[in-house]
Amino acid sequence: MKCSRCGRRLLLSEKPLTCPSKDLGRLDIVYDYEAIAESINRDVLSQRSFNMWRYMEFLPVPSRDYIVSLGEGGTPLLKARRLGEKLGLRNLYLKDETRNPTGSFKDRAMSVSVSMAVYFGFKKAVIASSGNAAASLAAYGAKAGIEVYAFVPDFAGYGKIAQLLYYGAKVFKVRWSEAEDPTVKMMRILYEEHGFYPSPSFGVFNPYQVEGPKTISMEIVEQLKWMVPDQVFVPTGAASLLTGVFNGFRDFNMVGWINRYPKLVAVQPEGNHPFVRAWRERADPMNIRPWEKPPDTIATGLEDTYPWDGDAGLKALYTTNGYGVVVSDKEILDSMKMLASLEGVFAEPSGAAGLAGLIKAIEEKQVDRDEVIVVLVTGHGLKDPDIIRKTAGEPPLINPSVEEFRKVAREFYGVLA
Repeated sequence: MKCSRCGRRLLLSEKPLTCPSKDLGRLDIVYDYEAIAESINRDVLSQRSFNMWRYMEFLPVPSRDYIVSLGEGGTPLLKARRLGEKLGLRNLYLKDETRNPTGSFKDRAMSVSVSMAVYFGFKKAVIASSGNAAASLAAYGAKAGIEVYAFVPDFAGYGKIAQLLYYGAKVFKVRWSEAEDPTVKMMRILYEEHGFYPSPSFGVFNPYQVEGPKTISMEIVEQLKWMVPDQVFVPTGAASLLTGVFNGFRDFNMVGWINRYPKLVAVQPEGNHPFVRAWRERADPMNIRPWEKPPDTIATGLEDTYPWDGDAGLKALYTTNGYGVVVSDKEILDSMKMLASLEGVFAEPSGAAGLAGLIKAIEEKQVDRDEVIVVLVTGHGLKDPDIIRKTAGEPPLINPSVEEFRKVAREFYGVLA
């Protein structure tokens, strides 16, 4: 393991979580690719069950004895024909991460994280999260018998909080501060002063969870019959998912199973886009400015005002010749409706941001109609019922009368019955 800031090296056997230099560097995991290539090949891989843990050799958990799993991964890659026709794309795919056990891609991260907590022997874990990561940690913590403390912002959606409470987590809503993320402040106190296992969905405080999402890329390559897509659209908050997605393509390149990268596209909302701003400014990856004000977006899962893994995320964009896109709340909402009405995929705002980014990229002539495009749909629509109710509207109420039904169907829906 190597610190992303000071370069200090540690061994997994030392069971490290953060760099001893306390420089807020992420402990990037360095794999022995020669050993991996000798121990597994594509034929062996094809005989395993199609879930995240088929890629065990590429993950940091030392033994299957420590794995804590709820059946995460193995999500479908859907050919979006109707949506593709509407957008003028011939090869559009949706990687539907809503199918994971708690309804979001965070299950991949937290399965790895909690498995490592079991290996390390922790009994209490703590997280700072806007909702999805905390809900996932609570679920896997419940499975493993680890007590979970969750600090969420005061504006977190109740749908996610309800999940946390049912899983038995001890949840604390924290009033937001413009100076710093108060949930991270509280998490650090419990980790540094009380010895809790930190498990946020960014790598500075937990380098292991970022490895889980890289299995998304590995599945995509397999599902495309070992073809690498041309572009992959990634909803981006702390840039941990973006980093993980890059790492998956990197690992397959390193063992010789593929020989190129797709363009990675980071998508952020207008009301909070410090990472895309940094990309536009060609910022030094180690000096990204945090967002100066509280986040203002319906995409509550993308509200990280500081991209903790932004250094790795920027390097991923630079390496793959990728780019960043900023989208409005209206564009996100329109994408939610398109996903549901054209492809039957119900996504929360953060989950639909990737499609909004694709539409914006098409408008900006960044996408060719013949390219193979993959959009990550990262979280289920029922994750955010408050926003769903506000934006979906109410159906008309009628008496059990055919005449009234026909009249209202025409007036409300514009159809004749």
